[in-house]
This record gives sequence, structure tokens and C-alpha cells, in this order.
Amino acid sequence: MVTRKYRRKEIALAGGSLLLGLATLSFYIWHQSALISLGYQMTGLEMKIERLTLEIKKLETDKAALLSPDRVEKIARTELNLCEPKEGQILYLAIEGPTDHD
Repeated sequence: MVTRKYRRKEIALAGGSLLLGLATLSFYIWHQSALISLGYQMTGLEMKIERLTLEIKKLETDKAALLSPDRVEKIARTELNLCEPKEGQILYLAIEGPTDHD
């Protein structure tokens, strides 16, 4: 039986090809795992945006309720003891507009 001897060049070429293939496969696996990780981060951030949007809407509703004219008037009358001004208490100032000097 005849056995074939491999030359160093052939062994080096096969080893180099194997290393190149493993490096390519490793890069592909790393790339895919990085994409999956970014997908999870993006989903988490989208959920956070949705939660913050709902919180903003709630706060705007609370603000509108707190600034309603009826509520402000009630607080002014009960807590601050304010009342409607009497006839002589309101002063009007005449504001002159720009004059045309020719």
C-alpha cells in the first residue's frame, strides 16, 4: 500500500484555510449576537418611550385639572380670602400707541 506524504506547503495551506474559515465563522456569530443584543436594547427603549409618553399625557391632564378656572377661583375665595373687586378699585390706564412724527 502506498501512502501519500503531505508537503509542508499543503499542510500550511490547509491550516491557513481552516483558520480563515474559523475566523469568518466567529465574526459571523459575533455579528449576529450583536444584532440580537441591539434588538433587545431597541425594544427596551421603545417600551421606555411609550411609558414616558403615557406619563407625559397623564401629567398634562393633571396640569389642566389643576389650572382649571373653577378650581383656581375656589382656592382664591376659600384659602386666600379673595373676593370680586368693588366698583372703585379698578383703575384703567390709557396707553398711547406709537405716534407718527412727520
